[in-house]
Amino acid sequence: MRRSRLVTILASATAAVFASLVLAVPAQAASTVRYVALGDSYASGVGAGSYTSESGTCKRSTNAYPALWAAAKAPASYKSVACSGATTTSVVNTQLSALATNTTLVSITVGGNDVGFANIMTTCVLKGTTECVAAVQAAQNKATTELPGLLDKVYSGIKSRSPSAKVVVVGYPVFYELGKVCVGLSETSRAKINEGINILDGVLIKAAARHGFKFADVRANFVGHQLCSGDKWLHALNFADIGISYHPFATGQSGGYLPAFRAAAG
Repeated sequence: MRRSRLVTILASATAAVFASLVLAVPAQAASTVRYVALGDSYASGVGAGSYTSESGTCKRSTNAYPALWAAAKAPASYKSVACSGATTTSVVNTQLSALATNTTLVSITVGGNDVGFANIMTTCVLKGTTECVAAVQAAQNKATTELPGLLDKVYSGIKSRSPSAKVVVVGYPVFYELGKVCVGLSETSRAKINEGINILDGVLIKAAARHGFKFADVRANFVGHQLCSGDKWLHALNFADIGISYHPFATGQSGGYLPAFRAAAG
């Protein structure tokens, strides 16, 4: 009889302790992150496929780095207004309105179209090395003289609308792996294009720092996966669909962009 009562008491005590431990472990808190993605075709995901119907010609892909981050992190809210062809001016005029005072995370990739990215690549493909080098040099000059002020307007607008948000400026990948036998542009043209992209990213880094924003550098992640490599993450020139040329595949977004953004955004 005593033994039976002892077993009952111990069982009750064990159950009580277990219940208290269960109650002491809080349920996973719901995310409080409110994320808005801004920018151009590298942010919208042109070239990555799986475009959302609502995005139309902006071509927002479910494989783009903002959508991938949101799918993995399940923020309290997520909205991408990134759009193919966007410039700093169009971001100010048509995208910043998506921000709010309670926005806590913002990503932005913009600047390439301001310095004439599409025109440069068209010149380099259709004309010779001399014209290509000259076009890239003109873009470099614009990047160092005009682009900083244009970026300041965008970044100040972000800070004004979402003063408490963490802002991540996301850069561009260097296109070519040099020193390889590669059909198409000359080695001189490829090297000059790479130089131009590095200068553009340098301008973005300095602008981000001026505003206290983080910079997500994707360049290291694309090493070994550039054009002329054996495992490229970028579309080469595609005459059947010019718009995707020199943009990341879905693998470039997931393997190149997402890790860089995730490290900066947390």
